[in-house]
Amino acid sequence: MMVRRRKLVFKEEYWESISLGRKVSTIRLNSPVRVGDVVDIVAGRRFVGSAVVTGVEVKKVSQLTEEDARLDGFNSREELIAKLRKIYGRAVTDSTEVKIIRFKLLGR
Repeated sequence: MMVRRRKLVFKEEYWESISLGRKVSTIRLNSPVRVGDVVDIVAGRRFVGSAVVTGVEVKKVSQLTEEDARLDGFNSREELIAKLRKIYGRAVTDSTEVKIIRFKLLGR
């Protein structure tokens, strides 16, 4: 059975913070990744490295915490939610369910 290798794709601006281990999670509206999956991390056109998914948690936007924001590379919960609204637009409300995907880089 062939296992399809999944990718987590980020904007180029996140390359450095992922590479340095400051950004260790991502919040998505939907993603098929599961705990234990090995994924390729790509920021813009740059390959960052392979990572293992260490956690997947579903929360409503209203339940996101300062810690969730920090692990995702943001300075505050408000900054994180503003970015989610910029990316996903009107789809993001307080009651929207999001997936918090935590990952650990394995190397390049």
